[in-house]
Amino acid sequence: MHYIEPHAHMVSRTTADYQQLAMAGCAALCEPAFWAGYDRASAQGFYDYYRQLTEYEPARAAKFGIPHYCWLCINPKESEDAGFAREVLQIIPDFIDKPNVLGIGEIGLNKNTKNELAIFEEHVELAKKYDLPILIHTPHLEDKLKGTKLIIDALKNANVDPARVVIDHVEEHTAGIVLDAGFWAGMTLYPESKCTAARAIDMLETFGMENIWMNSACDWGISDPLAVVKCALEMKKRQHSIKTVQKVIFENPARFLKQCKNFVLPETP
Repeated sequence: MHYIEPHAHMVSRTTADYQQLAMAGCAALCEPAFWAGYDRASAQGFYDYYRQLTEYEPARAAKFGIPHYCWLCINPKESEDAGFAREVLQIIPDFIDKPNVLGIGEIGLNKNTKNELAIFEEHVELAKKYDLPILIHTPHLEDKLKGTKLIIDALKNANVDPARVVIDHVEEHTAGIVLDAGFWAGMTLYPESKCTAARAIDMLETFGMENIWMNSACDWGISDPLAVVKCALEMKKRQHSIKTVQKVIFENPARFLKQCKNFVLPETP
């Protein structure tokens, strides 16, 4: 079995995690920019972080035969200080032409504030200027539905092609509105929050197998870099065919990612 991990924060993981991913059949890995566990003190901190995403992590992944791609942004948690966020936004074009950059992400909302929304909209304009796809973070449970609706409204107002946007961390109460609006939906598999494997499969069976992917979003917290392949095994236990499983864990993310000019479809057995 082979698969694509479309959302993993490998800067927070060990080399042993790369080894496990390779042994489990990970054919490609995508890493969105995210919160470091603390608010960075300067725009220079983001410059160094983008170097890590575009230079060091691809080299680390290559040691295990895994192509590494990334998305660039300032995350929603650090967007409340709009002046600081705009300093960071000015840096991003310096990295857009790096060979492993896919697009802008994971942008979005954290607490659904006015400043967060303004910086989100400026990220969207940056993506439009450089003709890049977008990956979006939706807020945690108490703010998720409102935030998802705000995000969709902002994208519609910006006349963004929904087929080039994946809205991540969907749950049962948001998956339908995301897919009905024409966007891609991402399901994040966490042991303690977001989606369990059982819930994710329930959603696949409810909303269908089109324009949807699963990811681990593994980071500093309690998370599992092998969550996708473990969920695939649970799909088999529910009598889903190998063809259906491969569609969800490989073909779907590959179809979206082929819209990114730097993505190369990995060779598989």
